[in-house]
Amino acid sequence: MSMYGRDPWGGPLEINTADSATDDDRSRNLNDLDRAALSRPLDETQQSWLLGPTEQKKKKKYVDLGCIIVSSKIFWWTVIVVAGAGVLAGLIAVLVKFVPHHHDHKPTPDNYTAALTTALKFFNAQRSGKLPKHNNISWRGNSCTKDGDPSGQFKDLAGGYYDAGDAIKFNFPQSYAMTMLSWSVIEYSAKYEASGELNHVKEIIKWGTDYFLKTFNHTADTINVLVSQVGSGDTSGGMSTPNDHYCWTRPEDIDYERPVATCSSCSDLAAEMAAALASASIVFKDNKAYSQKLVHGARTLFKFSRDQRGRYSASSTEASQFYNSTSYWDEFLWAGTWLYYATGNNTYLQLATTNGIARHAGAFWGGPDYGVFSWDNKLIGAQVS
Repeated sequence: MSMYGRDPWGGPLEINTADSATDDDRSRNLNDLDRAALSRPLDETQQSWLLGPTEQKKKKKYVDLGCIIVSSKIFWWTVIVVAGAGVLAGLIAVLVKFVPHHHDHKPTPDNYTAALTTALKFFNAQRSGKLPKHNNISWRGNSCTKDGDPSGQFKDLAGGYYDAGDAIKFNFPQSYAMTMLSWSVIEYSAKYEASGELNHVKEIIKWGTDYFLKTFNHTADTINVLVSQVGSGDTSGGMSTPNDHYCWTRPEDIDYERPVATCSSCSDLAAEMAAALASASIVFKDNKAYSQKLVHGARTLFKFSRDQRGRYSASSTEASQFYNSTSYWDEFLWAGTWLYYATGNNTYLQLATTNGIARHAGAFWGGPDYGVFSWDNKLIGAQVS
């Protein structure tokens, strides 16, 4: 059987059944062609045609830096962080360069600041004992380092302050001076700090309180004696015994043994020393151990002053000649006030506000000494504080 049709190239197309292959033959021929085509290696593009969506080539998970291979995630995070830090540093540099600066210049010292610095140097000049290297007085050196009673209770009494141009150490006016310095720090510590003198004045106070702790048994709860004076200025007995008024000389040149005066009935002295330690304990409240030591000593001294009534100068000719005490009632008020501030114990407040003690101290009458605040009369200080 023959079939005629139109040849797409313009000629007749004849299909002869004899020449045509069967369907099975045609299928086998196609399979052979497919295997031949697949046997050839496919290029990358052709492979992409054959791969399904889940078979796409995975991205690289690591970055080769030559000397080390790191995770690509870590690498890019590192790049971002470094870049961000660089931008931040640049912004800070720009701000520092172009933003106006406000400098807190230390104010020029005025006359009062200069006077404060000079006044405090007086205490450096009056120091006794082995001096610290930063004493700031070039012409002063160690002096009277052997003060004390070698055979008695108070063997080491080096330290403290000389009273004036001589080298006598009177505890009564000395403890008053330390109380006043502590009070000034409590009230005006910011002013001291602004003038650069806060640490200086605290060192001055501690030099005094360290010495006071040597002049009685500060670890005991009860005492019966304390030191009132070291050195002597009495020349009434003639010039046979060297003392601080026998020959005016530098403290550094004193090489003789100096007498130690003690008292067992000295309410005024003990109460004033209690006020000095109690007020100083507030100054050194940040040093808990030292502050508590001062408070304990103040309590002991105040108890002694109340138990053993009497004026310290009544039994000492030399004390009455140089620093005579006229009463001890004002010291009771003064010490009670500072012990209340140091401890918060209302017992001391009640004592300091007792009408009977205030009356004995002259609070209700206008005597010649009323209103005069001094080493002898602390009434006004107790009333103000």
